Amino acid sequence: MNTSKKYFAHETAIVDEGCEIGDETKIWHFSHIMSNCKIGKGCNFGQNVVVSPGVILGDNVKVQNNVSIYTGVTCDDDVFLGPSMVFTNVINPRSAVNRRDQYAKTHVGKGVSIGANATIVCGHDIGKFAFIGAGAVVTKNVPDYALLVGNPARQLGWMSEYGHRLEFEKNGIAICPESNQEYKLENGLVERIK
Repeated sequence: MNTSKKYFAHETAIVDEGCEIGDETKIWHFSHIMSNCKIGKGCNFGQNVVVSPGVILGDNVKVQNNVSIYTGVTCDDDVFLGPSMVFTNVINPRSAVNRRDQYAKTHVGKGVSIGANATIVCGHDIGKFAFIGAGAVVTKNVPDYALLVGNPARQLGWMSEYGHRLEFEKNGIAICPESNQEYKLENGLVERIK
């Protein structure tokens, strides 16, 4: 570890000029952090990760092996990106057509978990604490606390901030079994109330 830096980059990792990387972040084997990225504190990048120019990641973001985070993606704090999950950044890519000026933005809210091999089609926002199952293909905006699975991804229910499926009573209240946090379901949206 270079003592002038407060983050760790493995000797095989490449970190381009112009990046802002927070304290205690770890960048592992064969990963490439490209120019002008802003990466928060306490993040962890597994093996063979690519972060494209201009990406913004909050604190405590966990990026597992073989993930590419393309220009236009922003992630809030405490996001988990599972192994080999995929972000896209162009809706209609063609090798012979340059569409760099058409990158669509994707925002991933606080506390989101995205499972292994999931695909997030660009231009969609993922609400805070949503849970995207392994292999899901997200083709639309995702509400806060939503649980999505399948191809195309469809909503099966709701998840707590601790990652437990929420079971709502007739009055629209659910309690997380691990944290005792209370959630309210109203008008098709969930919010934590206690």
